[in-house]
Amino acid sequence: MISEIITSSQEETIKLGEAIANKLFVGSVITLNGDLGAGKTTLTKGIGKGLGIEEEINSPTFNILKCYFNKTLNLYHIDAYRLEDVDAQGKNIGLEEVIEGDGVAVIEWPDFIREMIPFDSVNIEIRNLGDNKRKFIISSLSSKYKELIESLGGKVSA
Repeated sequence: MISEIITSSQEETIKLGEAIANKLFVGSVITLNGDLGAGKTTLTKGIGKGLGIEEEINSPTFNILKCYFNKTLNLYHIDAYRLEDVDAQGKNIGLEEVIEGDGVAVIEWPDFIREMIPFDSVNIEIRNLGDNKRKFIISSLSSKYKELIESLGGKVSA
């Protein structure tokens, strides 16, 4: 199932993240694909806001992982960009524990840790359409995300 949504501002992107957060559950895994500056962290800010996280959410590029603890669902924000040239042994830093953990894992640059990502995840591809306009292509092969994708509206296809 696939949904395509276009936002025209950072505020709309944050609201999309909030809408996504409303349908998440323990063990949710979201992968974010897009060029630098596409809006991956902005969308994650919206997801965090929707989960009730009050801390400032920013890119974990240099940390690789940032954890935001919350009463309802914890958010684990992973930026795998710096793991591109790291062998499998070097990637053994405990990411599997948070990906399969007690909250929601949002993963930027997932291709660099593809072997750690479960089959039943949500993939969000973000395309920069210029100015602040973004196209979000949200897809999953798992039926457990069907309600999430349908709830977002946009152009939905099977």
